[in-house]
Amino acid sequence: QVKKALCVLIQHNLVRYEVQPRGSVEYEARSERILRILRYPRYIYTAKTLYGDPGELLVEELLLHGHLSMSAAVSRVADRLTETMEDGKTMDYAEVSGTFVRLADTHFIQRCPMVPETPQGTPVPPAPALAIAERDMYLVPRLSLVGKGKRRHSCDEEEQGEPKAKRQKPEGRSSEPPPDDGIYWQVNLERFHQHFRDQTLISAVSSRMDQTSSEVVRTMLRMSEVTTASGASHTQPLSSNEIFRSLPPGYNIGKQVLDQYLALLADDPLEFVGKSGDSGGGTYTVSILSGQDSAFGSRCARIFRLLLRKKHLEQKQVEDFAMIPAKEAKDMLYRMLQENLVSLQEIPKTPDHAPSRTFYLYTVNVVAAARMLLHRCYKSVANLMERRQHETRENKRLLEKSQRVEAILASMQATGAEAAQLQEVEEMITGPERQQLESLKRNVNKIDASENQVDETIFILESFIESTMKRP
Repeated sequence: QVKKALCVLIQHNLVRYEVQPRGSVEYEARSERILRILRYPRYIYTAKTLYGDPGELLVEELLLHGHLSMSAAVSRVADRLTETMEDGKTMDYAEVSGTFVRLADTHFIQRCPMVPETPQGTPVPPAPALAIAERDMYLVPRLSLVGKGKRRHSCDEEEQGEPKAKRQKPEGRSSEPPPDDGIYWQVNLERFHQHFRDQTLISAVSSRMDQTSSEVVRTMLRMSEVTTASGASHTQPLSSNEIFRSLPPGYNIGKQVLDQYLALLADDPLEFVGKSGDSGGGTYTVSILSGQDSAFGSRCARIFRLLLRKKHLEQKQVEDFAMIPAKEAKDMLYRMLQENLVSLQEIPKTPDHAPSRTFYLYTVNVVAAARMLLHRCYKSVANLMERRQHETRENKRLLEKSQRVEAILASMQATGAEAAQLQEVEEMITGPERQQLESLKRNVNKIDASENQVDETIFILESFIESTMKRP
């Protein structure tokens, strides 16, 4: 049982292993990867937005199974899409396969590391050191996947009285392995995070300047999305001519206007865009770290923003610069100090540290504040999870009854029952019970939406903390 559990955890990248010098193998939980489970709905929704239903289900299947071969993922998704289509219509493998290739080309999915071949005569290590060359990470095997999605015939299988798994077992033994056997794929979470970060930067530019500026930045980010490393501080340099050629067809702005926008973005104090050369009409980069600073700072209150800009201020200076009455400013500063959002630095004029001869300066330790807020965000998520479990526990009997009724209705509809019979079964759930179920559904939906909103804040805070750690 322990071995099986470890296999599942390793397959989902939730545990890593390492061979120790004495030959034993030690296992470690990957807490940062476990916390990413909270973001799974956002990954799936993003895939749907970018690549439609096949993209959504491919990412969902890969997250659900940890990793899958291309042939297995395509057949599963084709079957699922066929289930939702009208009778007589099926989903072609070629269409799903095309979406799979596009996901790999844009690096949203990647190959899993493989066990390297061990030369004959070399001792087999206690645990394999998985590896993959960078050039092969997004290389899709050439497969001619021919076929269409199939519908499940659960009623027919039940009538035959033989379990499905039992009938398929002999077929599984005689059938040949798929052409891509041993080549497995997984979701590239870092690439999704890069997409989220880019969307945050575009939104920040749009709110700071205008829609055209944000479209210019969007184009630059799209051009360099595959060539820029996930932890890079800047995108790859792009010439003005390249950016002009890559603008969306419907965006009717001339080359001269584009140059003016690029110059405006480069001159902005927040430095969303930086100029790195003069060739090709001027080369420009998007500053990722500057954008994350502004995305973090823009959410803070006036005093907090003032302290971020001025670094160190006395209480009187805060009152004057922020144009807030003394009593109100004092109260706000003390409350922020109590919440660890700001800190107080003492600079004595004399060695005796006498209060009358000491400067008291308020300042912000941005990384410490971000870590504290991140800690609170995770507490909020834990509270939301507890609340959802409580709501489900309180209504357990009613939920079980509702599921039984739905199962009976589905079975009766499949066998062609009359409308009167169906209505009779539906009435097994009374009016008040139906209202209670609706109320539960609304509450759970609110909790789910709140979780996603908190996770957006978590992503910004984590990206900011990570970027400050990478700075020289």
